[in-house]
Amino acid sequence: MTDAPTASPLDGSPLVGSPLADHRPLEVPPGVESVDLAAKFTQLLFRASLLGNKLTEQKQQARAEQRELLGVLVEVDDALAALGLDRELVALGRGAGLEATRRRLLGRLAKAGVRPMRLEGLAADPALTEIVGTEVRPGVAPETVVQTVVTGFFWEQEVLRRAQVVVAAPESAPESVPAPVPVEDPRLVELKPVELKPVEPEIVEPSADATDTTDATAAADAAGPDEAPAARPVPPRARRHAKATGRPAKRAKRKK
Repeated sequence: MTDAPTASPLDGSPLVGSPLADHRPLEVPPGVESVDLAAKFTQLLFRASLLGNKLTEQKQQARAEQRELLGVLVEVDDALAALGLDRELVALGRGAGLEATRRRLLGRLAKAGVRPMRLEGLAADPALTEIVGTEVRPGVAPETVVQTVVTGFFWEQEVLRRAQVVVAAPESAPESVPAPVPVEDPRLVELKPVELKPVEPEIVEPSADATDTTDATAAADAAGPDEAPAARPVPPRARRHAKATGRPAKRAKRKK
């Protein structure tokens, strides 16, 4: 049996037989009683906040560098896929080695949280895809992915690279043939009445010859029956006609 520790003395010394019996008491630095504990605690919180912000910046920088590296590895996968389709390399027997290298690369990318997108048959999402072409597919809804040109990749919950795809285009509607315009039988068409406009009479001014003849006739009518009829002037037209035919011009007979 072990001896029970004796009671602690009144002077504050450790108990006899206790683990602290061989240790010296801690010395209190001078001036501790005058320290403002609230100010010191605030200062410690501020330093902890600075350290936290610095650690967050370092994590963001490391993630950005990791993202850049994963993007380069994805481009290497594109290059390996293109080389695997080269007929000359396949003829030389290098196709199997390229395919094995590509599978190993994709395995390492999968461990880092990178996985390829499978978008065929789904509606094109602008956040995931970049449309580089359209193609008419009967029975397929428009904006549906029908072919992947460049494979896209996810990185955990983020989009590492958008995919370049070809989507279905809407089918062109058949051109509508215009309906024939019915031709009316001209025999059945009603004849519309034609509106006749009144024609104004043309005013003809008398010539000088007609005026002379009219004045002479009026003077003869005004003379009385006892008076000898005065010789009437021969119209110019009669004189011209007499000269042309060689006959004397006839005198105008006086109306009785």
